[in-house]
Amino acid sequence: QLQLVESGGGLVQPGGSLRLSCAASGFTRYVIGWFRQAPGKEREGVSCISSRGGLTNYADSVKGRFTISRDSAKNTVYLQMNSLRPEDTAVYYCAASSMGWSTRWQNQVYNYWGQGTQVTVSS
Repeated sequence: QLQLVESGGGLVQPGGSLRLSCAASGFTRYVIGWFRQAPGKEREGVSCISSRGGLTNYADSVKGRFTISRDSAKNTVYLQMNSLRPEDTAVYYCAASSMGWSTRWQNQVYNYWGQGTQVTVSS
């Protein structure tokens, strides 16, 4: 059973930065995705990274502002978020999928989910 633990959320002013972390043991063979859900909205994919870290993908809304990376030695995946906007406010979740890269944007293929971390962008 894989357990994912997110950290790094908080309150930040527009234009600021945060780095989210997703820690787990034994997830080196999984695609890792970051998703977010704002109040009253559906959960949406933000970014994902392949099992070896060689492939990354971003939603259009965060492209150029967010960077995903993974440190296999530390069993951690990071989401660096820069130039944050109020519309980035949401609960952010990391998730792990064993189904491969081709299904990376399909929520239902992610077997394991973290508990979520709140990100609030407000002045």
